[in-house]
Amino acid sequence: MMKTQPTNLAAAPNNWREALAERFRQGNLGSLPVIIGLIIIAIVFQSINKNFLTPLNLTNLMVQIAAMGTISTGVVLILLLGEVDLSAGQVSGLAAAVMAVLVSRHNLPAGVAIIGAIVVGALVGLLQGWWISSFRVPSFVVTLAGLLAWQGSRLRVLGDTGTINITNKFINDIANYKLPIWLGWVLGIVSVVVYTLIVFNEYRSRRAAELPTGSLNGVFWRVGVVGASVLAGVAMMSVNRNANAAGNPIQGVPSAVIIFLTFLIIFDFITQRTRFGRYVYAVGGNTEAARRAGINVKRIRITIFMLASALAACGGILAASRLNAANQSSGDGDVLLNAIAAAVIGGTSLFGGRGRIWSALLGALVIGAIANGMDLLALKSSIKFIVTGAVLLLAVTIDAASRARRENSGR
Repeated sequence: MMKTQPTNLAAAPNNWREALAERFRQGNLGSLPVIIGLIIIAIVFQSINKNFLTPLNLTNLMVQIAAMGTISTGVVLILLLGEVDLSAGQVSGLAAAVMAVLVSRHNLPAGVAIIGAIVVGALVGLLQGWWISSFRVPSFVVTLAGLLAWQGSRLRVLGDTGTINITNKFINDIANYKLPIWLGWVLGIVSVVVYTLIVFNEYRSRRAAELPTGSLNGVFWRVGVVGASVLAGVAMMSVNRNANAAGNPIQGVPSAVIIFLTFLIIFDFITQRTRFGRYVYAVGGNTEAARRAGINVKRIRITIFMLASALAACGGILAASRLNAANQSSGDGDVLLNAIAAAVIGGTSLFGGRGRIWSALLGALVIGAIANGMDLLALKSSIKFIVTGAVLLLAVTIDAASRARRENSGR
């Protein structure tokens, strides 16, 4: 009896055009609109100001978005549950204030101050998550109350002076240290190799299980694009960025970028390759169905709020390290709005259950690039707010339209 080859249960379309058309019909364009948007932004600002795509400006852009992107990583986790956290910005400011007070006024070691700040953030998330889960109060209301409470707490921690300068070298180097050139290349090459092994192992495993895999050419393209992007980024940051080409060279991958990318990798692994991650998507997709399936919804919700607030604290630490200070404006202004906007613009659904952690990076790049480009053009803050709001509205509209298209195609 002749053996038949296993067939793919959901064979991939014959070419990339058919695949793209099918994804468009299903409302599942993923990160494609964001990438196209970034290309357009780069072309527009570079055509107006030739400094936009220089290594100095692009490296500064990556450092500038590291704190906001870290906070946005936690916001992505919250949105995956279909919840919202309006206190993230104030939690980041409170954590920065706690760290600054511990290291500057109480002369505690830098490591102890940093851990203390992160613990404060996690405890805030624990309290808010428990309150939401136990009393069934909407997360919008609880975190709005938190926004006010943690803002007041930050002001009280800072005291009458309102500003605490941070002179501790270890803390200041968290965001401002430049890795040696060789170490940046080693990390870049290792990350590309590991990513390649993971992608091809996933392709092989799915093929063996007769699950949809897409084409092998698509896998090669995916690895090639990601690998080229990583190595190009390392090369760009390895160039001497001393604007006057005088004095000590300014080159190397900034530590803030490495920290931000590390958070992205860790939490992408958690959400995509662990049982806990599957539970998060299940709760965000249909809470009642997840509860009936035996998932402890309350525990998942509390854990996610804890992780999100801890990430907000880490974002506050990065921001304080970059500025070498914590003050009354830490976590204020557009910090929260930018963090939420980055998550949504990057592709995370406001309706829960859909999105990836890498949305934080893509969205932060869009917002950071727009702000950076308009700063180079010396435009007023009012224009920046208007443009960012328009981009956010466009992203939410695309998300809503995609959701409607998926629901219609499922009928």
